[in-house]
Amino acid sequence: MSNIMIIRGWSAVYLREFIILKRRLPKLIPAWSVSPLLYLIAFGYAVGQHVNVGEHSYLEFLLPGLVAMAGMTQAFSIASEINISRFYWHIFDEFQSAPISNLAYVVGEVAAGITRALMASSVILVLGALFGVVLSYNLLFWTALLLNCFVFSSLAVGCAMHVKSHADQTLLTNFIITPMAFLGGTFFPLSQLPQWGQKLLEVLPLTHAAHAVRAAAFNEPARPVDFIVLAGVGALCFLFAILSVNSAKG
Repeated sequence: MSNIMIIRGWSAVYLREFIILKRRLPKLIPAWSVSPLLYLIAFGYAVGQHVNVGEHSYLEFLLPGLVAMAGMTQAFSIASEINISRFYWHIFDEFQSAPISNLAYVVGEVAAGITRALMASSVILVLGALFGVVLSYNLLFWTALLLNCFVFSSLAVGCAMHVKSHADQTLLTNFIITPMAFLGGTFFPLSQLPQWGQKLLEVLPLTHAAHAVRAAAFNEPARPVDFIVLAGVGALCFLFAILSVNSAKG
């Protein structure tokens, strides 16, 4: 019976977020397209048209990085949706009084963040195809992307419970997401950095996500460490989310 209650609980949370996402989709798709399109034009097509990274064009190198970055940013953006519903609609208060466990709530919100991130990443793949870049979108590609989305969606749910205002949410984005977006191997190969820089950036989960997604897209051998790190960090972030919800409900 408890398993049934958990399934009903998380599906109710997820369904609410999905309905909101579905209604906003006509506005979200253009919004998801603007930044990647500018990156593809400015960095990939204009600047990198005659630049190669290994055996691949810079445009081919850039696309998987943009996919990993979109998975991160859009998964983390579920924190903003949670806090809007907390501050203005008091939805979290309603969940507190409903027969929904903390685990079910976290699963539902994390799943909603993953769904949003996968949709945004798929938009980038379509844009890439329009630029003539079609890579191998195999099982390892989607597994790496899914783990990446899981990490940052779980982190977002946990962080959302500690945010007291929209200003706090902006600070989190500026200090957590933005540095990783530019330093996590999205726009340049980390092999160009000094050895100490490479070791330092290996700490970032996006570094492993970008490497795993890119390797899969290029049909190159996968590094098990990338998937192990993403799964491990994702589990820790998920635990952080549950503990944060426990604290917020307390």
